[in-house]
Amino acid sequence: MNQPDRYERFVLPEHLKKLEFVPDTKLENAGTYTVEREDHTLGNLVRMQLHRDPAVLFSGYRIPHPLEPRMLIKVQTTGAGYPPQTAFLQALADLQAEVGELCTSMAAEIRRVEEEARAAAGAGTGGGFAGGGDAFGAGGMQY
Repeated sequence: MNQPDRYERFVLPEHLKKLEFVPDTKLENAGTYTVEREDHTLGNLVRMQLHRDPAVLFSGYRIPHPLEPRMLIKVQTTGAGYPPQTAFLQALADLQAEVGELCTSMAAEIRRVEEEARAAAGAGTGGGFAGGGDAFGAGGMQY
């Protein structure tokens, strides 16, 4: 089979850089990032976050070949002291903040549901969980 081993799609070899920027020679304030061992999930997230920035004229990504685990992200900005590298770093920082908020709200909701289930089990309603009292343990909720 011509298909590469599964781990090759995720493990970065020592001779490769995870992220590399090459300025565009034909367009001002533009360049292309090469991101190794990533796919459409990250590409679409970064592209959409870059589109939210009013100083970004263009952003897009592509996967050159399905058997090569790398992605190209193109960014062009309006300039005026705002290079594509700054826009890219700001987009990543914004995404990191959004993911942090999501993690915090999910953890709070999980705690709330677990407390409600414990209260229901402690009140003698049974709650439908096997074992009575503490049906959650260290691994989280059991269904």
